[in-house]
Amino acid sequence: MTKKKIDECIRESLNAYFHDMDGEEPTGMYDMLLVTVEKPLLEVVMQRAEHNQSLAAEWLGLNRNTLRKKLLEHKLLK
Repeated sequence: MTKKKIDECIRESLNAYFHDMDGEEPTGMYDMLLVTVEKPLLEVVMQRAEHNQSLAAEWLGLNRNTLRKKLLEHKLLK
């Protein structure tokens, strides 16, 4: 999947979200979206990195301690 396809998926999901809101005004979308995207991102990267936090942090461009904090927040540490 290319970056363009990921962008398209996000746009489609956001448009569906607004459609489902049926005219209601959304709040806190930025934080909602970050949390929604972050957990599956961490799950997939950790799986692909065979749970090697140093490697996963490198792939994500994060400090290992930051990655560990995010894994704890999302209850993804074994």
